[in-house]
Amino acid sequence: MTRIGILTGGGDCPGLNACIRAVVRKGVTTYDLGVIGFRDGYKGVLDGSVMELTGESARGILHRGGTILGTSRVDPFRVEGGIDLVKENLASYRIEGLVVIGGEGTIGTAAKLSAEGVNVVGVPKTIDNDLAATDYTFGFDTAVQIATDAIDRLHTTAESHNRVMVLEVMGRHAGWIALYSGLAGGADVILIPEQPFDIGEVCEHLRHRHSTGHRFSIVVVAEGSLPKEGSMGVPDYDRDQFGRPRLGGISNVIADEINHRTGYSTRVTILGHVQRGGTPTAADRVLATRYGVGAVDLAAEGRWGRMVSLRGNAIVDCPLDEAVGELKTVPKDLYEVAEVFFG
Repeated sequence: MTRIGILTGGGDCPGLNACIRAVVRKGVTTYDLGVIGFRDGYKGVLDGSVMELTGESARGILHRGGTILGTSRVDPFRVEGGIDLVKENLASYRIEGLVVIGGEGTIGTAAKLSAEGVNVVGVPKTIDNDLAATDYTFGFDTAVQIATDAIDRLHTTAESHNRVMVLEVMGRHAGWIALYSGLAGGADVILIPEQPFDIGEVCEHLRHRHSTGHRFSIVVVAEGSLPKEGSMGVPDYDRDQFGRPRLGGISNVIADEINHRTGYSTRVTILGHVQRGGTPTAADRVLATRYGVGAVDLAAEGRWGRMVSLRGNAIVDCPLDEAVGELKTVPKDLYEVAEVFFG
């Protein structure tokens, strides 16, 4: 029996289990494949930590958040002898190729493994929706819905207390969650990494709104947003193992500035990991399922070095290196739609 492996890497997000389920069901029932799950992302491939996945073990997980396989941010290219160990363990389990489910970092590693001769198929997932080779990644719709629900709830308490509420959502380099949830929730200002902001202009929007009889406001800010140089300070972030800043907290600085400059009572809500936990929306369940089925088709056909993606309403595929060639960021014209409703 031909065997394939599957892993989930990077940050967890809603829809991972739906994708795993689809890979297993299509692989087992249509192609008679054996499916081996690696625990905790690439770490499981390095450690040889596996679990056999069957139709029965994949039953009942469609609606569950997280990932039954576990995940990590381990990169075999950062481990001495890691690539040789990956190849050895895949061979020892008689695995023909890997289905790798992940975001920018995980898919980027998959592309490098493919260049090293490892058979890999990629599946795009990230709540940030920042992979350029696909219209949407699963996890994004759920994150937007969670953020929108939070904005709806903040509206009532903001209005009751005549406050400015600053909501911080995820988005290191791309502001898709902030933009979509802000538009859907009726935010009065939206700040994203793609558009450096002037805190003076933000305060002016809020003053204008309050001068027209609205004594409360909602500001949505992506965690990676930055002020224009010299306009205000930024937090001093800690660094992770890859040297990247551990974002989170820019909203506190913004709130302090708003309070100081306008005198308006201002409060902060940081959603953090709430955005990528819990039950996936129907849209994410369907998209993750379609991706999983498409990935197995590629593996069964021996079309390695590819990633499934969504173009329009069709599931297509593209080279792995194209998938991580650049980040998909919010275009200026789309942000201008949001600006219509500022203040």
